[in-house]
Amino acid sequence: MSDLDQLPVAVIGAGPVGLAAAAHLHERALPYTVLEAGDGAGAAVRQWAHVRVFSPWRYNIDPAARRLLDEAGWVAPDLDALPTGADLVENYLQPLANLPQLKPHLRYGARVAAISRLGYDRLRTTGRESAPFLLRLTDGREILARAVIDASGTWYTPNVLGTSGLPAQGETDAAAYLEHALPDVLGTDRARFAGRHILVVGAGHSAANTLLSLAELAAAAAGTEVTWAIRSLSPTRTYGGGDADALPARGALGTRLRAHVDAGRIRLLTGFSVHAITPTDGRVAVTVRRADDAQEQITVDRIVAATGFRPDHSIAAELRLDLDPIMGATRALAPLIDPNEHSCGTVPPHGVDELAHPEPGYYAVGMKSYGRAPTFLMATGYEQTRSVVAALAGDWQAARDVRLELPETGVCSSNPADSVAGDDCCGPAPERTGKGLATGISGGLLAAPLNLVSTEGPATDRAGGCCGN
Repeated sequence: MSDLDQLPVAVIGAGPVGLAAAAHLHERALPYTVLEAGDGAGAAVRQWAHVRVFSPWRYNIDPAARRLLDEAGWVAPDLDALPTGADLVENYLQPLANLPQLKPHLRYGARVAAISRLGYDRLRTTGRESAPFLLRLTDGREILARAVIDASGTWYTPNVLGTSGLPAQGETDAAAYLEHALPDVLGTDRARFAGRHILVVGAGHSAANTLLSLAELAAAAAGTEVTWAIRSLSPTRTYGGGDADALPARGALGTRLRAHVDAGRIRLLTGFSVHAITPTDGRVAVTVRRADDAQEQITVDRIVAATGFRPDHSIAAELRLDLDPIMGATRALAPLIDPNEHSCGTVPPHGVDELAHPEPGYYAVGMKSYGRAPTFLMATGYEQTRSVVAALAGDWQAARDVRLELPETGVCSSNPADSVAGDDCCGPAPERTGKGLATGISGGLLAAPLNLVSTEGPATDRAGGCCGN
C-alpha cells in the first residue's frame, strides 16, 4: 500500500448522499473523514424540515446505510409513508450519523474553503497523481486526503431572479425583500407573509409547494395576496400528470395548484422575466419584461425566489476539472441529464466513469454533480457513491455495474394541448440504452434538494425535478 492510500478519503457534506458515501466507505474498510459545515447531520435538510417529500421512505434510504442501521437494531419507518424533512433528519440521518462506525469520522463546523494538491497548483503535472489532496478549511486547518468525494450540494447557492443568468438590476440591494425557496409560510415564517402581497417566481415543484401554502394562508389571513410568475407561456409543466403520476402526492400537487389558479385565488403571470427590483416605501417594485419585450411593473411586499440552484465549483479552482460549458456537470454526464433534451425522460444509471475528471480521485456526487440540471434523484446519488467508492477500493467490476430501479411515472405526455412549442419538458422520452436498469422517473424522487410536499398535502420537488425551476 502506498503512503497515499493510507490517507483518508475526504467526504464533503453530511447530508443524505455524504452519509451514504461514509456508509459505503465503512463497508469497504477505507479510511475516511466527513467534513460538514453545519452543526450536525443533514444541516441543509433541516432548512426545510416543515416540508413533506412526495417519495416514500423506500426510495430515501441508501442500501449500505440501511445495512449498518439494521445491525444496530434500528426500527425502520413505514417504507410506504412520506417523511418530512424533519423526519429524514430525526429518523434516518441523525441515527446514521450517531452510529459508532461513522460518528468518530464526522467533523462538524468544518467548512471547506479550497481544495488543491499538496505542493501542486493547477499548472504542474509531473508527479501530480502521487500527491495527496490538500483541503483547507475556513478556520485555517488543513487536511490531507487520498481522494475527495464532494457531496456539498447546491442548497446554499440558489439561482438568481434575473433572466439571462444574471441578477436582476437591484437584486442584491433588495435582499431584505427576498425569500429563499421553501419558506415555512404556515409556521415559523408566517408573520412575514400574512396580510401581504407575495410574488412567487419559478415553475418548479418548490414554487408549487410555496404557492399551495400561501393559498391556505390567504384563506385564513385577510389581505394576503398571491401572485405566481413564470417565464414560460404555459404552466403545463408545473401542473404535471395529475392522476397519471405514479407518485400520487406529486400528481396531486399540480392538480391542487391548477384549481387555485382557475379559481382566481392565485394570480398567474406568464412570459414573465424579472428585469429590475427596486425597494420603495417599505415594499418592492418589480419591473418585468414580457415576451414581446414590453415592460411593466408590479409592486409587492415580498418575493419568493423559487428559481432553482446552481453548483459552486470555486473551492476546486486549483483542481483540473472538465466541466460541460452548459450544464456545469462533467462532459460525460451532461448529455445524459440535459433538461433541454430529456428532462422528463429516463436518466440512465451512471457512476464513476461519468463522474470522473482529469483530476484523478476527485468526484462531485449528488446534486452538485448535476450542475444546473434540475433532474437529480437522491436514489441516483446513492448509486453514484456506491460506484465511486467501489472504484476507490479497486473493485472496478462493481464500480461499473451501475444499476438503478425507480418507479415509472405517467407525468409525461406527448404534446399536451396547452403546452407551448419549445417549453414542454414533459414530451416523450427518447429511447436510450443505459448500463444496468434504467430510471423511469421524471422529476426525481428525492434529491438534495429533494422532492417535497407541503405538510398539509401534496408534494413539491425541492430540487426542481423534471419540470423544475
